[in-house]
Amino acid sequence: MSRFSQTDPELTHRLSRRGMLGVAAGATAAALVGAATTPATAAPAAASHGGGRGRPVLPPGRLGIQLYSLRDKVSTLGFAPVFAELEKYGYDEVEFAGYTQGSAGPITLAQLKRLARNHGLNPIGSHVGYYSDDPNAYTFAQNLTKVLDDAQALGLKHIGTASGPFRYGSTVDAWKRAAEEFNTYGAAARARGMKFYQHNHSEEFSFATDNPKVRLYDVLLAETDPDLVFLEMDIYWAYSGQFRFSKRPDGSPAPFEPLNYVLKQPHRYPLFHVKDGVSDPSDTYGYRMVDVGDGDIDYKKFISAVTRLRGRHTDHHWQAEHDNPAESFTFARRSSEHLHSLRDKC
Repeated sequence: MSRFSQTDPELTHRLSRRGMLGVAAGATAAALVGAATTPATAAPAAASHGGGRGRPVLPPGRLGIQLYSLRDKVSTLGFAPVFAELEKYGYDEVEFAGYTQGSAGPITLAQLKRLARNHGLNPIGSHVGYYSDDPNAYTFAQNLTKVLDDAQALGLKHIGTASGPFRYGSTVDAWKRAAEEFNTYGAAARARGMKFYQHNHSEEFSFATDNPKVRLYDVLLAETDPDLVFLEMDIYWAYSGQFRFSKRPDGSPAPFEPLNYVLKQPHRYPLFHVKDGVSDPSDTYGYRMVDVGDGDIDYKKFISAVTRLRGRHTDHHWQAEHDNPAESFTFARRSSEHLHSLRDKC
């Protein structure tokens, strides 16, 4: 018995189920989607895992996708055909960006959970707003209990926000205040067996307006309880932050390496967003977003460095994402193929 089955029986079940389904899963997906997927985008499941020699960089059972990338397909086809395609492409997990996303037809949380599991997909997390001026808004600040109730109903292990901690401004004290709220959400999530997390964009790596020597992301890390508040590093936006904020406002150097944040505190980063970009210094953000594998971010190096940490091979979850893909099914398929093809030297 492998060490994966000893520590994660659910993972073992999903992997064995995927092996039993084999080609039948692909046939079912094609029947559900029909003309929505061309032959060029419907690659055989076996091809998704790539070739070459060496150890796969991507841990088994840990490839997910942020469903925001597929919002156009969910809204027109519904979740069932989308999940069928993701199963065919070799995905193991899904991260939600809302539980309807304009889905074709109503769906309950119980149905959504069952549908994902029927396609071998583990609902691993979800993005919810941090706060709103509307007292009835579906956010952590306004409706924490409802947010956690829904996450628990879906069986999520993680529940988080893609909102930056800018609620009270960009000063050190403002971020300390936001960190206190994050600690509250984290404690409430932990009481239900979940982890609260925050997903970054590039602005989190900017500097405090009242103390330009202090990077705001460092305030977040220092002021949140590491046992209660976790991070989902969006790797693309972190490298964009490196491009934008490697100098302080006065021009003095302030270099940083996103990977080093993870290697220093790997337990704080259970989730990652894997999106790619072509380096473009003329762009405000330093990169132009492209499908995973078409850009300049070295994912072989990044993922390998994290998964090679002792005892942490399957601790982390890797969610492919593209904010605005040219064709979302093609993006999902090609991203899976590329990430499964990456090999490390043994």
